[in-house]
Amino acid sequence: MSAVEPEMTARPPAAPHRRLGAHVYRRPPEPVVFPEAEEVPETNRHLELRTALYLILKRELAHAATLGSDQFVYWDPTTPRKRLAPDAFVRLGAPHRTFRTWKTWLHGAPDLGVEIVSESDEGEPAWEEKIERYRAAGIREVVRFDPDDGARPVRVWDALDGDLVERSPDDPDLCACETLGLWWTVVEDPSVGPMLRLARDREGRELLPTPDEAAAKEREAAAKEREAAARAREAEAEAREANRKLQAELDALRAELAQATGKQTPR
Repeated sequence: MSAVEPEMTARPPAAPHRRLGAHVYRRPPEPVVFPEAEEVPETNRHLELRTALYLILKRELAHAATLGSDQFVYWDPTTPRKRLAPDAFVRLGAPHRTFRTWKTWLHGAPDLGVEIVSESDEGEPAWEEKIERYRAAGIREVVRFDPDDGARPVRVWDALDGDLVERSPDDPDLCACETLGLWWTVVEDPSVGPMLRLARDREGRELLPTPDEAAAKEREAAAKEREAAARAREAEAEAREANRKLQAELDALRAELAQATGKQTPR
């Protein structure tokens, strides 16, 4: 009895490997566009408060962090609708560089975000929606500053277990900026009123300076150095003059002594 030969199964040839986009398509792809800006009204006060805080942060942290102000932060690569525009934000870990928009899937989520309340975004319903966006974006510390709220101008949220939870008003460390190891404080500015600032101490006495304040301190220090140098030169000149007079008096006394000694010498 002859062995039964196995039945041969025909297989289709393998599809050739083609480079991406080599086929014929019914339409071109529509790329996801992430806008860089949007026209939003902004008061002069809000602009000054936002700019001052950004410049303070940049002066202090540019060597170790990337900073943004009123630039879009995107956290979903599939849609441009999921975005924020914090008045200031900080991403620690690399020196500051310029950028147009911040995409968290490329650069990571900011560590700190700051919102300064203005006329365009007042109201708790809008804020609750915004804080949910901060949570979705993965920002781990959020600060809200309302310059017109005399009772609670500063509110802070921390990322905890996938949520953003607001610190209690009774928290003794309510104004601690955990991200930066600094303290939030409110300072009355003569031109814009209450201003959000950062300090090295809890009491807010050792403020991080604005660039103008730092420049003024440098000018003051330079003026004091010049004044001290001038006083030193003046003291040196006075000492030289006193030494000259003393030497002249000494020379005169020696001359008198020599003359007196000569007259007493026997002949």
